[in-house]
Amino acid sequence: MTRIGVIGTGAWGTTLARMIALEQIRLAEASGNGYPEEEVTLWDHNAPRARAMQWERVNTAYLPGFPLPANIRVTSDLAEAVAGREVVVIVTPSQRLRENARELADLLGPETIVITGSKGLELGTHLRMTQILAEVLPRSTRIAALSGPNLAMEIARGLPAAAVIAASDAETALKGQAALSTATFRIYTSDDVVGVELGGALKNIIALGVGVSDGLNYGDNAKASFMTRALAEISRLALAAGANPLTLAGLAGLGDLIATCMSPLSRNRTLGLELAKGRALQDVLAERKTVAEGVATTRAALELAAVLDVELPITAEIASVLFEGKSVREAVRSLMIRDQKHELTGL
Repeated sequence: MTRIGVIGTGAWGTTLARMIALEQIRLAEASGNGYPEEEVTLWDHNAPRARAMQWERVNTAYLPGFPLPANIRVTSDLAEAVAGREVVVIVTPSQRLRENARELADLLGPETIVITGSKGLELGTHLRMTQILAEVLPRSTRIAALSGPNLAMEIARGLPAAAVIAASDAETALKGQAALSTATFRIYTSDDVVGVELGGALKNIIALGVGVSDGLNYGDNAKASFMTRALAEISRLALAAGANPLTLAGLAGLGDLIATCMSPLSRNRTLGLELAKGRALQDVLAERKTVAEGVATTRAALELAAVLDVELPITAEIASVLFEGKSVREAVRSLMIRDQKHELTGL
């Protein structure tokens, strides 16, 4: 069994650690060993919270109702969390990833595989998560990205799901696939890191808009039209950045877009629902303890689009609502009366 550490105790990080630990118990029992030899480590930067999780065996803040298996060890000591780990999965908010990576840089083994499960773009640099890791971590570190239609609560319940893990070399992707796959979590591999990461990041922006559409009761035609044109927008930016266009039709593109835009569990969609009521962004965010990655990613995506000279009309209108006080209805009108074009313009 692969020795795995998970960095970040949000809903997704806790779900991954729990899923891996349960799978290792299942495999140990199937082999007759009875119990896994290695624990899965789970790191929380908050020491009191880490101690509480280790003692109470549940993450009451982000994943209540799902007990942690006995083979998960929760710690606030980063060195302890990654010591001897063959695979380290980082699942922290995108705007904190660089800070977390810097703290990890001197603690990793020479052949460690680091997989980012965070979805976003860094503000100011508009870098993808693997690009940040490549800048900060030792050169020997093998880096991959995990993405797909992966709503944490459903996976925590043991419901079947699929994902894709992307790395620039096939061996890293295959090892990550083997380490994280379970009987209910099917992972495919890819060498298109750019497409996988941009698909996972940009769909959060679109989910904000879908939430607005649902909140305004614009109906299924509007929602389907919006999602389809949004996928074209995502594809234009991803292609300009060097992605394979087929990736955007896969799990990290269309798959993740559907799940995030349609599910009541989606943090970005529910934020859009609140914006449709005319509420200010800061008021909505002040009530939440979870991160809606689409907010920061909206700014970063427009920065990246400016560099690559790509037009993002949907993202621009969402930004005007989020940051400039434009009404959601006026933003919709602005999109509807744009100059008419061929459907595949820019593709």
